[in-house]
Amino acid sequence: MFVRHALPGEQVVAVVTEIGPKSRYLRADAVDVQDRSPDRVTPPCPWSGPGACGGCDWQHASLAAQRQLKAQVVAEQLRRLAKVDVSVIVEAVPGETDGLGWRTRVRYAVDPSGHIGLRRHRSHDVQPVDWCRLAQPSVAAVDLTGVAHPGVAEIEVTGSATSGQVVVLVDGRPTDPDQGPLVEQAAGRRWQVSAGGFWQVHGGAADLLVAVVLEALQPAPGEHALDLYSGVGLFAGPLADRLGPGGRVDAVEAAAVAAHDAQANLGELPTVHLHHGRVDRFLAKTSLRRCDLIVLDPPRAGAGANLVAAMARLRPRAIAYVACDPASLARDVAALAVAGYRMTGLRAIDLFPMTQHVECVARFEPDLV
Repeated sequence: MFVRHALPGEQVVAVVTEIGPKSRYLRADAVDVQDRSPDRVTPPCPWSGPGACGGCDWQHASLAAQRQLKAQVVAEQLRRLAKVDVSVIVEAVPGETDGLGWRTRVRYAVDPSGHIGLRRHRSHDVQPVDWCRLAQPSVAAVDLTGVAHPGVAEIEVTGSATSGQVVVLVDGRPTDPDQGPLVEQAAGRRWQVSAGGFWQVHGGAADLLVAVVLEALQPAPGEHALDLYSGVGLFAGPLADRLGPGGRVDAVEAAAVAAHDAQANLGELPTVHLHHGRVDRFLAKTSLRRCDLIVLDPPRAGAGANLVAAMARLRPRAIAYVACDPASLARDVAALAVAGYRMTGLRAIDLFPMTQHVECVARFEPDLV
């Protein structure tokens, strides 16, 4: 039984909300806590709790307890799926204080009456809200509650973490069609991010992830790097700077919007070669026989054994794997081991406070044993 809104060691009254396939598991909500954990706190948001907004999993736990639980999850998945025992510490983003006000993008649902809300857990039902407590101030300041939005299914509000710009999309279309893309500043560069395009949702994530990836790879002048699932070029740009005029970066991205932004962001760099297309197809067709470094930042489902094997054939000296799902990471750790690569470093970062999600950056090197 998976019980939301409870903490380890508590005694609770739980209401079953879902029966899994073939009754192999149950899902439930803790509706009455009879024996409280010392880690339990009062949720800062009035919409957090059973039957309400499904976005925050752990507002009822202290930040220290949240990070300890996430560390246990990462370690357990690696042990169970990859047969790797590793000690995990989940780091806070520098400057993080209360776990609130960090989201640069909030996607609101609209109920049949035209009022905004957020989806309830594992449901299409809409929980009416005033604003999201996780939203950064510029996003939270956009008042959508004063009027109804008839005929609208979704409103997305995105704010730049650095420029103060805010873009509002109504069913995927900007309310101001003349407004240009968002501008971000990270890793010493200016970045264009089109409305609806991908950028790290935590305002402090971009700089931190670039620093962690570069630390893992230790790029040297003249080396050749691949940036797979490269997005708008967040890792490719700093890599090119480190590799210098004698180096080369091949950045591969399938999403058209992100590939367009990457061209605007990095098109002037002669050592960066941008490829618009699927990563697996690029690796299958490339004439490359070797590379020195790989950055891998796949979607939540992970890379998979076939793509891992294709990367390993290039025999990079180091791989930096940026993962947003511990189970997918663990499965790929096992696949990389089969392909001849072992995990030699792991950092887990709390890019999603108040939720169950955690970001990991793992370093892999050839297994020479």
